[in-house]
Amino acid sequence: MFRIIRNTAFGAAVALVGLAATATADAKTELTMYYPVAVGGPLTEVVDKLVADFEAENPDIDVNAIYAGNYNDARIKALAALKSGEPAQLAVMFSIDIYELIEQDAIIAFDDIVSSEEDKAWLKGFYPALMENGITDDKTWGIPFQRSTIVMYYNKDAFREAGLDPENPPQTWDELASMGKKLVKKAGDGTVERWGAMIPSTGYPYWMFGALTKQNGQVLMSGDGATTFFDAPATIEALEYWKGLGSEMGVMPEGTIEWGTLRQNFLEGKTAIMWHSTGNLTAVKDNASFDFGVAMLPSKVSRGTPTGGGNFYIFKDTSEAEQQAALKLIKFLTQPERTAEWSIKTGYIGTRPDAYETDKLKNYVVEFPPAAVARDQLEFATAELSTYQTGRVRKLLDDAIQAALTGSKSPTEALTEAQKAADGLLRRYR
Repeated sequence: MFRIIRNTAFGAAVALVGLAATATADAKTELTMYYPVAVGGPLTEVVDKLVADFEAENPDIDVNAIYAGNYNDARIKALAALKSGEPAQLAVMFSIDIYELIEQDAIIAFDDIVSSEEDKAWLKGFYPALMENGITDDKTWGIPFQRSTIVMYYNKDAFREAGLDPENPPQTWDELASMGKKLVKKAGDGTVERWGAMIPSTGYPYWMFGALTKQNGQVLMSGDGATTFFDAPATIEALEYWKGLGSEMGVMPEGTIEWGTLRQNFLEGKTAIMWHSTGNLTAVKDNASFDFGVAMLPSKVSRGTPTGGGNFYIFKDTSEAEQQAALKLIKFLTQPERTAEWSIKTGYIGTRPDAYETDKLKNYVVEFPPAAVARDQLEFATAELSTYQTGRVRKLLDDAIQAALTGSKSPTEALTEAQKAADGLLRRYR
């Protein structure tokens, strides 16, 4: 505790030192960052280490990382904190939250806070496919960080057992169906011990569906977030194919498949192929007891996947000093070397081409080629479903997908109803 000593030169000097120390402490900028960690892989320790490195390099900034479950949890908690007056300066939230956050006037565009030529160059240094969910109205609102595509994990040992080439996974929808049938393994009583393939249809069914529609030459929404294409013929055909893999071809179980348990099912040999986030790559690498491969998703008209995952956002209701401190943190975390480290430790995509030019990630890709699959697939990627009223629109599509997969509605009926309801929600934004 500081105490002023009066009437001596020494006391005056001590007082000045004490005041300077107090001023330094007062000048410290505090940041609260909301972060989702329940999305694939043990991320908390990785983020903690990166934050600690930043604080060591920037002793005038304190970062309080609040881990908030999945992406929806992170958004809900961050916005609730803002509304209640609790300080929050930045967050990693769904890349698809952009329209909701803009509509609520909750975030600030990065263009409004970057000033130097170096900052502007940094802003333009991310993969364009990953920026599709971060840019609207010619402004950048979200910076890619925890980003992914959907990739196909497959059990090479199961391929060998089924008489298939383990180095040639399915390249097309037809091959997924034909190989998938051969990969199904049944017990003597007819019980399925191993399915040929599984595509999860809970958690984020709209995301998996976005891959199938892109492969069939159809995107799910317009670039301005105001129109959806749920009842387009190619969209309906994609859902018919998905349903048919279970109900007609017997490649996967009928009905819905759980997102949360699929990775474990794959690791336990209950399915030979799974479609899942590249964010699971490191966890699969560390835990698979069999020889596995990772490949791009198969094609119909073309290859295709939506990008996915989280972007950094800076909240609008923050001081200029806090905005600049948040920008400094985000720039620190997205520098090439740290992006490379992040990708290696988590399996998520290195969000910038220059990350793949670092020795660290170059060597890792040589040692572990699956690490390049998600990056290479960006050539065929499209934006993840994102619209105004995105939560409600997304639920309409999720419900339609699940209704079709469970057989309670036909794909045509389910998607036509979803499109009609989405039109009702989005009409005023056009």
